[in-house]
Amino acid sequence: MSTTDTRTQPEGRKRLVLAAVVLLLFLALVVAALQLFSGPGASPTTAPTAVSATSAPASPTPSPVKSAPAPQPALPAASAPKALIIESADINVPVLPLTPTEADLAAQSLVPPETLDGYWLTNYGAPGEGSKDTVYVTGHSWEGRESPFNRLSSDVEVGDSVTLTTAEGEIDYVVDTITTHNKDTLKDSDIWEIVPNRLVLISCYTEDLWGKNVIVTATPVS
Repeated sequence: MSTTDTRTQPEGRKRLVLAAVVLLLFLALVVAALQLFSGPGASPTTAPTAVSATSAPASPTPSPVKSAPAPQPALPAASAPKALIIESADINVPVLPLTPTEADLAAQSLVPPETLDGYWLTNYGAPGEGSKDTVYVTGHSWEGRESPFNRLSSDVEVGDSVTLTTAEGEIDYVVDTITTHNKDTLKDSDIWEIVPNRLVLISCYTEDLWGKNVIVTATPVS
């Protein structure tokens, strides 16, 4: 029959109690630490929101759409005029070619044949696409006789429509200016400036047939 040394039992109990106390203190410290970092007022950690690799970028503000300029009507190829029409002045006359002499050109003295027709000065520009100079049409005004060109002095106004029928088609113009010039200074007028496709109509001014010319200028309608 074995025997137990009863003197070692109280010491073993003391060690167990001490270990339990140490464990409790450790657990208490852990709990306190957890409360410190997760107690009231502490903000939970929020994970950053991930950006999808397939997210589309914000659409830019669309730029205002600019309207394309309206296409300009093409003129028929430059060619000889055949008729002059100004409906507001009841003018509708044939246009015939007239080639001034070198002396006429030097003096800018224009004397068309004594008819009721219009005359195109062939030494200058032909109306239409590719024209290189101003287009000149002249005609007689008459004293004591009805004549279409008499009405350049009285019935044509700025803004009126003019139509030239040419060998290649029709060209529409709008009247820009109506002026008078002394016949002896007409050669110094700015009407002789080179302006391709500008139309210049020249006749005698009915209020002073021997002293003045009436000048009507027009540009193609765009």
